[in-house]
This record gives sequence, C-alpha cells and structure tokens, in this order.
Amino acid sequence: ITTHKILTQNNITMAPTSFLSAACTALAILSPASAFAPSANHASRTSSLSMSKDGETTRRGFMDNLASASVAIAGASSVLMTPAPAMAMGLNKVNTRLASYGLPALAGVPNGYSALAEIYGKGANRSPLLVAFGFPLDWVVTLPSEDVNGEDGTIQAGEYAKGDTATFFVVPNQSKVENIQDKDKGFFKESIIAAISQKGSSVYQDFKIIKTEPVTVDNGKYVLVDFKYTLLTGAGFEVERQGVASVTSAGDGVQLLWAASIAARYRKKTEVQLRNIVQSFRVYSDGLNFSADLRPAPDAL
Repeated sequence: ITTHKILTQNNITMAPTSFLSAACTALAILSPASAFAPSANHASRTSSLSMSKDGETTRRGFMDNLASASVAIAGASSVLMTPAPAMAMGLNKVNTRLASYGLPALAGVPNGYSALAEIYGKGANRSPLLVAFGFPLDWVVTLPSEDVNGEDGTIQAGEYAKGDTATFFVVPNQSKVENIQDKDKGFFKESIIAAISQKGSSVYQDFKIIKTEPVTVDNGKYVLVDFKYTLLTGAGFEVERQGVASVTSAGDGVQLLWAASIAARYRKKTEVQLRNIVQSFRVYSDGLNFSADLRPAPDAL
C-alpha cells in the first residue's frame, strides 16, 4: 500500500485531490472557523512584508487543521460507531461519588476541567472497575454500550475534531502485577501498542517509548509513559502523534489511560493538557462493592 507522509516542517505536505476534498469537507463540518477564510483586516494590509507574514500564518493554520482533519477522517468509523456522548459528572459530583466508596477525591485537577467517575465492566463479560479522571470542559465523553450480551466499547473523552483524545484501556490477557513500577520499558511498549492498535498492526508504525516515570498517589502505584508513533490512515497518509499514558494494575489485570494528539499540537499546545489528564487518572477495584451498578447476566434475567 502506498502511503504519503503528511508530516514535514508543519507536520503535513499537500495531499492528493481526493483526500484534500475529504479533509476540506471535514474542516467545514468540524472546525469552528473555515481554514480558508482570510482575517478581517487582511485586505487593509498593503505592504509585501505584511502580506507575506499573513500568508505564512494562513498556510500554517490550514496545514495544522488539515492534519487534524486527516485524523478525524481516519477515526471517523470508530467515532460514528461509539455510543452517543455522555454528560460529564463535574468534579464535585465525581468526588462525592468517590467518597461514597470510601475513596479519596481527585487531586490536582486544574480549573476549567470537568471529570468523570464511571464503572467500566457493568456487563457480565467484564470485571468491574471504577475509573476516574479529569479532562477539559469542552471535551466530549463517550461511555461503553450495554445490551443483553454484555458490554462493549470503553470510556473516552476527547476533542475529536482536532484529534485530541484520552482513552481507557484494559490490557488483554494480562494478569495482575503486584508492583507495576518494577516493569521494564518493553512491558509498557507492548501495553500501549495493544491500546493504539485495536484495529490491527497496520494502523501504526515507528512506535517509541520516550521515557517512563513511576508515580505513587492515593496509595496506588502508576507509571507515566511518554510515547510517540505514526498513525497510518485508511487514505494512505502518515500522521505523527505524540502522547502520554498512565499505567497501573488494579483488580485482576493491567489498565491504562492513554492520551495523544497530533505531534505538532502536542509540542505547541496540548502537552500540559494531556499530562494533567493522565496524572488525574485513578482506577479502583479491590474491596469495592459494585453490585448496585452491574447488569445481571442473561441467565439471571
């Protein structure tokens, strides 16, 4: 399959007409303002220097938005298949819910953030976990779907039009780890790759762990993992992404919250935001009674 690298100085080069048309459509739908619209005072600027600077700014803005659109297009099928957006609980309600389980409040959530505390695993096909984290107020939340066969999907928040997401993931076929901080980089590499490649190994390349940092908070052990990779879109383009994850082990397995964005946005804007999100991540299981929140197994109905 021929791929077209769309990440150079501004993380993108011009795309073929079919993709450009699709990206422009996505921008028109998803962006708050058109990437093609000139600034209000552009016409009044007559010097060649001013016009050059305006043109460069416009091109950079357009190319950044086009990269975001490519991620939106690449993930359109998964986004469209997720459940309808859920309402965030808000930090005060989240802390009240955590307190009802005898758990500490979320600490260090910045002003301007909302939060959630949701049960992952309400269906009989999963082990229940209480998942909590903060995220920006304007992000959209999606939750797992449930039916008589069990639960599907995950807990996620994001600004999808720009390719910024934070996603909860349970590492498959992985038993509980007594001290997650004793694990090496290879373990975290395999865990995060499993999270980003649920649609198959052909959706990414050049995955790299940048650094790891052990963190102990609220009597729980976590490891923060900085990483980067290249997303391979269905349209044949490569989009550099960068992010950070928080990995822990609760209940009978290993869980993580991974947050990522387009690499250019990460470096210029979203790194602090994504770090705030994963640093607020908590997951609980041991000693908690979730019976009131769980869906009965089909044979019990």
